[in-house]
Amino acid sequence: MHEILSELNKTTGITGSMVVGNDGIVIAANLQENVEDDTIGALAASITANIHKSLKRLQSSPLKHVTIEADDAKLFFSDAGLGILVVTTDKEVNIGLIRLEIKNAISRLKTVS
Repeated sequence: MHEILSELNKTTGITGSMVVGNDGIVIAANLQENVEDDTIGALAASITANIHKSLKRLQSSPLKHVTIEADDAKLFFSDAGLGILVVTTDKEVNIGLIRLEIKNAISRLKTVS
């Protein structure tokens, strides 16, 4: 799992990645030193749980991806089956490339679980 995250982090613009259980517990992380993985894990679990509830109320399909854009970075949360794949990026990234690399990483993660 750590190898998959390391490979993902080689993508231009990606600054870190992690896999978090739906309960917010960090399963594996490869983030920058100044990033608190427990905080991001809890944030990812909380946000995705709330979106799942909202989608259920709307009778919509299950959650696939969430993108959060801040002033200096972007966060991508994706359902990875065994949990949530969280990817942090620079502010200016090729979102199409990032989503493609996330999709590839999720495919690889599903073979590990």
